[in-house]
Amino acid sequence: MTESRYLKRTIVKEQIQSKYLNDTRNLRIYLPPGYNEIISYPVVYCQDGEEFFNFGRIATHANRLILDEGTEPFIIVGVEVNTSIRTQEYAPFGSRFDAYVSCFAEEIIPYVEQRYNARQTPEERIIAGDSLGGSVSLHLALLYPHLFTRVISMSGAYYDASQEIITSEQDLSWLSIYMIVGLQETEFVADTGTYNFVQLNRDTKELLETRGATVHYEEKEGRHQWGFWQNELPDALMYFLNS
Repeated sequence: MTESRYLKRTIVKEQIQSKYLNDTRNLRIYLPPGYNEIISYPVVYCQDGEEFFNFGRIATHANRLILDEGTEPFIIVGVEVNTSIRTQEYAPFGSRFDAYVSCFAEEIIPYVEQRYNARQTPEERIIAGDSLGGSVSLHLALLYPHLFTRVISMSGAYYDASQEIITSEQDLSWLSIYMIVGLQETEFVADTGTYNFVQLNRDTKELLETRGATVHYEEKEGRHQWGFWQNELPDALMYFLNS
């Protein structure tokens, strides 16, 4: 049973104006127990921010890891998305992809780091996502390696365009990625087609390792849904935060 102290969370809602997206973007920011403005903290940046908080229960997981598992306190930034244009922002072939990654790296990161005691080295930033959120997290690292070197990818949607971009890379020895995919994800119907996510992730793992990336890879019983990812989040977080 979840103890009530795990549910006592500080979550701040922020909104930024993006010149790249020509729109506003909502953020949910979790501050750890005992947040102190004279201490700096690692930060986990999440795509699909609303879902990570509501369905992934990431704030509750974070409280438990910090209070019971000895994990160093950390901040979580959930970047919300309009699901109707999610593919256009997250997929490298999407019409809003360039604007979104520019907003994320050049507007959201500085905004957070100016207002919160967020650590500002790539080793202290973790970027996380599920499905297309996982693949756009990797693309952000590839585009901005001076910002991100640690990626959590849950059932990443590594379609042909993503694999071609990875193939064009030569040295990924600076990259560390935690990948997990569910074994029941072999015929997932997405808005752009039906995909075997297990094979997509296996192929991507090989592409990354061939180029020197550090890949922690797992396949487990699970489907392409938050019921699977929610339970995997703590291990993914601890992989980077407890190392």
